[in-house]
Amino acid sequence: MPITKLRNIGIAAHIDAGKTTLTERILYFTGVNRKIGEVHDGQATMDFMKQEQERGITIAAAAITCHWNDHQINIIDTPGHVDFTIEVERSMRVVDGLIALFSAVEGVEPQSETVWHQADRYKVPRIAFINKMDRTGADYFEVVRQLNDMLDANAVPFQIPIGAEDNFQGVIDLLSRKAYAFTDKERQEIDMPEEYKDAVEQYRMELVEKLVEFDEELMEQYFNEQELSVEKLKEVARKATLNMMLTPVFCGAAYKNKGVQLLLDAVIDYLPSPIDRGAVVGTEPDDDEKTHTRAPSTKEPFAALAFKIINDPYVGQQTFVRIFSGVIKKGDAVVNTTKGKNERIGRILRIHAKERFEIDEAGPGDIVALIGLKYTKTGDTLSDKENRILLEPIHVPTPVIELKILPKSQKDQDKLGEALAKLANEDPSFQVRFDPETEETIIAGMGELHLEIIVDRLKEEFKVDVEVGEPAVAFRETITKEVIAEYKHVKQSGGRGQYAHTIMRLEPNPGQGYEFVDHIKGGVIPNEYIPSVDKGVKKTMEDGVLAGFPVIDVRVVLFDGSYHPVDSSDFAFQTCASIAFKRGFMNADPILLEPVMKIEINTPDDFIGDVISDIQRRRGKITSMRRFRKGSQKLNGFVPLMEMFGYATNLRNISRGRANYAMEFYQYEPLPPEIQAKVLKKLAEKKAAEKK
Repeated sequence: MPITKLRNIGIAAHIDAGKTTLTERILYFTGVNRKIGEVHDGQATMDFMKQEQERGITIAAAAITCHWNDHQINIIDTPGHVDFTIEVERSMRVVDGLIALFSAVEGVEPQSETVWHQADRYKVPRIAFINKMDRTGADYFEVVRQLNDMLDANAVPFQIPIGAEDNFQGVIDLLSRKAYAFTDKERQEIDMPEEYKDAVEQYRMELVEKLVEFDEELMEQYFNEQELSVEKLKEVARKATLNMMLTPVFCGAAYKNKGVQLLLDAVIDYLPSPIDRGAVVGTEPDDDEKTHTRAPSTKEPFAALAFKIINDPYVGQQTFVRIFSGVIKKGDAVVNTTKGKNERIGRILRIHAKERFEIDEAGPGDIVALIGLKYTKTGDTLSDKENRILLEPIHVPTPVIELKILPKSQKDQDKLGEALAKLANEDPSFQVRFDPETEETIIAGMGELHLEIIVDRLKEEFKVDVEVGEPAVAFRETITKEVIAEYKHVKQSGGRGQYAHTIMRLEPNPGQGYEFVDHIKGGVIPNEYIPSVDKGVKKTMEDGVLAGFPVIDVRVVLFDGSYHPVDSSDFAFQTCASIAFKRGFMNADPILLEPVMKIEINTPDDFIGDVISDIQRRRGKITSMRRFRKGSQKLNGFVPLMEMFGYATNLRNISRGRANYAMEFYQYEPLPPEIQAKVLKKLAEKKAAEKK
């Protein structure tokens, strides 16, 4: 099939907008499924994990292939819950276009905005589908208004609904002026209801006036009052959508099978093929100043990005890749340019959720699963051995919440380690570390639900029974003043000794992470030991100094020291740097940083005062308020994570169950001194108790 007839699309939205239901209808109408799976009865094709079926939510982005009107569509179904934002992030990196889904009742919700901005980051063209037109309170034009006011989407209706709520009967296509009604399996063209004719002309005029802005030839025809062909209008609309200057808006009720076929037509008409997206840009693996491009062509060298790993009990590890250029075949040898390791392609699978079909080769634009890769992780580049390229990796958010986890029996200890390693391999936003002092395993993730699912999977999939401690905030440590740190490491114990001497300057580096600067002159420390100093500092930063939390935002300048021609070694300089850094750190007025979350609350007007007071009591601040819909407000602000455990229950009580919220990590900020003193005291008491 020509690459121009390929569409790689994501479906993304706020939780409960109907993403998985819409995907099930697409699979039904494209002939992939003979019957429709439902989310509410746990039969959805795309939600095949037990945890997804129990909660009625999508957790893992699933890839699936279907066909419509001689085109191949690869769909990535993504979660809407903010705790699984890495799934959306990695999907955005590999799709070419997006269906942004909104509920006609709830409109633009907190997570809709997050998803929209993720699509902006990766410059993904999109169309909007306003779902649930059959629900009480559905308001198509209000949601279009919200798209423009809240997301600056330049959203323009390409359809208008016939009726709404219980009376939702079908849609009218504005460009063709055709009206459609829907049965369970068919769409039928019907006569346009008389009462809609004026509205259709009004909205069509607004759409045409918008489109002529994007094309001089069309504008000339318009001003000369010539007939504008539907084909030309579609062509211009496609170009504007691909350049992200326009968001075409469609509507329907996926659960009632209304509007889905027309949406599939729109995917083909307005969303890009890999050719439309053009060449991908990467760098030389050893020189990030030198760039390379790879066009979506079989003649170009092979380049692909690994975006997801699944451990399958039947076939082992599946590595999902998006191929940007070239062709791979079974048995091919490629190189992982991120790791500098060679890999061999065992098998190539095309995935249909749980089903898999083996294929012999895959080419530009394909999204496939590879079996047999040993070293490749999420965000790694695979490339042709002779023509190496390093593609932009996937942005991984920082974990903000931690849990202590213990196997219930000693025999489960090894099983737990293996299971956690597999889960961390699948999900880069989930991290595991072992605290040797307390001999505890700490898991860290994006939120309470994220870690709840991980614990659930340990029990269900890996059959490891675990005990879980209280959730804890993942603090960070940093310094607030500049200091000089010097240490001479000398050890003599018969035979070869250890000698290293470093003098370094520690500087605060707010928001810039860790930076190591080599200012050694005249070889007072030989070149081969400079990386050892860096390594020693990094290791100490990971383990923390003040209270065992990772250190961030510090600049270390190594400017003097000395060495011994016999007794100096890599190990000696690592040890020396570590001790120098620790001493300097404690003299640099160290502080704890806490994760601060961006929060968005939708609340009826009646409860605004109580909601704001409650956030202020939690050391939070509301920074803006705007009308959400009649009688409701959307509050935006910031609040420390440590004050937010159990907030969902509290908000429910305050608002009698009518308010909802979403939050995501914003940045680390200094902990107020009085709270820092309490936290440090509590940690010291806990350690003392554990030693007893």
